[in-house]
Amino acid sequence: MMPRAKLKALRVDAAQARLDGLSLPQGSAWISRARAAAQARVLDMGLPTRRDEYWRYTDPRSLTAPDADSGRLHDTDGEPLVFDAVDRVKLVFVDGVFDPAASDAPDLAGVEICQLADAAQADLHWARDIYGALEARAQKPVERPLASFNTAYATQGLLIRVTGKAAKPISLIYKRESVAADALVHHIIRVEAGAEVTVLENGPLAARFNVVMEADLADGASLHHVRAQGRDHERKGIAHLFAQLGAGAKLKSFTLSANGALIRNEAVIWLDGADGSAHIAGATVGDGAFHHDDTVFVNHAAPRCESRQVFKKVLRHGAVGVFQGKILVDQVAQLTDGYQISQSLLLDEDAQFLAKPELEIYADDVKCSHGSTSGEIDQSHLFYLRSRGVPEDAAKMLLVLAFLAEALEEIADPAYADDLRTRLEAWLKRRG
Repeated sequence: MMPRAKLKALRVDAAQARLDGLSLPQGSAWISRARAAAQARVLDMGLPTRRDEYWRYTDPRSLTAPDADSGRLHDTDGEPLVFDAVDRVKLVFVDGVFDPAASDAPDLAGVEICQLADAAQADLHWARDIYGALEARAQKPVERPLASFNTAYATQGLLIRVTGKAAKPISLIYKRESVAADALVHHIIRVEAGAEVTVLENGPLAARFNVVMEADLADGASLHHVRAQGRDHERKGIAHLFAQLGAGAKLKSFTLSANGALIRNEAVIWLDGADGSAHIAGATVGDGAFHHDDTVFVNHAAPRCESRQVFKKVLRHGAVGVFQGKILVDQVAQLTDGYQISQSLLLDEDAQFLAKPELEIYADDVKCSHGSTSGEIDQSHLFYLRSRGVPEDAAKMLLVLAFLAEALEEIADPAYADDLRTRLEAWLKRRG
């Protein structure tokens, strides 16, 4: 085993190499302070290596290298866009840069929306107390230096403040035109007391991307987040969701992932107020040179809160799936209800699923459970369908969709779930 001091030196050297030649973006005092503090965190922590505990299953080198690998563009001509049937406010990013000309008027959502670049020039802004604050909080108990890197250097992103019920869903659409786009995007969402909003994300974004979303939910607020990651087969990236919930607040976040060379989705959720609820879920389908990592941390810091982590992965032809999930229950968080399940369906012997479920409980009146399983299609179920005249390929698809159903049920709006279920069916049909 490498000595801790030597490992730290390697991490710091990697950080210095990545930051060499980069200068912090210019801005007003509040954001300049946040960026400088984030840069200091990166230099202090260093960048992750495969020897770090929470990176042991995923090689971060392509995410930490100074330059992004190029990836060919996926031809999407004739393909309907995800959520296209939804009446939504479309806000478009091209190669990680906001494109106002391709976007709808933000005020159609009935909420306050501005660009990060514009807010950074303001002397005062409501995002001052959020930008980088949740990311900094997420550094314990596990360091997340790639998120700090994003806070320090991102200049693109949207700042969304919701004071009532949003008139329409806010749809963040990512498009890619460059084979070597390397995107840093940082979103802030503030949902005021009793307010409600739905945020949709879809599209390839870049050959390499690093996205941070910091969400602050006041008492009684609701945030529904649905994300679809697909299309580009060679993309690499990491997406972070940091959310803190007040009393009675509700968060539902779901991610559908298909294709991609390496994707890591991290979520850190704090249930700070009593009677809060946080559901984090994902459905993943991967084929061939595909590596997908879900790393989730939910902290119950108040009584009578509920959390659910539901992750399902379908893998074949050498695809690798990773799940690292933890529920931490503080001593004050009595009457906690925490549920965690991670399961994989391996369609051949070459696929691999690596899981690390964790519970850490300091309260004595709780209901917490976790489970992780991995297996193949149940042959008795397949035989039953075949004996009823269902063709083998169709029978396998039905069983795969049934396996993924529990994750899809975590989506609050059935219309979004139906849309994503249709995408999954099309993906399975294309791959026989």
